[in-house]
Amino acid sequence: MEEQLLPPTPEAKTQRARVLTILCILTFIGSGMNLVSGFMIAAFYDAFVVVAETFAEKFKLPGMEIILESRPVFFLTSGLFYTASLTGAILMWNLKKAGFHVYTIAQILLLFSPMYFLKMQGPSMPDLLISGTFVILYSLNLKSMT
Repeated sequence: MEEQLLPPTPEAKTQRARVLTILCILTFIGSGMNLVSGFMIAAFYDAFVVVAETFAEKFKLPGMEIILESRPVFFLTSGLFYTASLTGAILMWNLKKAGFHVYTIAQILLLFSPMYFLKMQGPSMPDLLISGTFVILYSLNLKSMT
């Protein structure tokens, strides 16, 4: 009997875990919307202040005075950090481990930038919980990234 040699099979392409896919999609949505709004507010800051003041008077929202005391550079910087966050998610979508590091650094900068620009005492608890949860969940998927 003649032995048939089969052609070598290409390495199986690594599949993205479902959790990683969901995390990336949520990051695409959240970071994408925030980077657009950050750049738009920075570009049209004067109009934003007028609308925000009207909104704050009408709905009596606590904390609006902090936003109204900010400067366009805060929103521009936030937009840049969200761009980095989105870039990290795109890299992780493509299973690149470097994306985790880019994303994590961006999230840390986003947590602490209000302390610098808005003179806040510390990061807000909801932001800390959401960012921390995403970083932890992304880190659990590092083994599938190259």
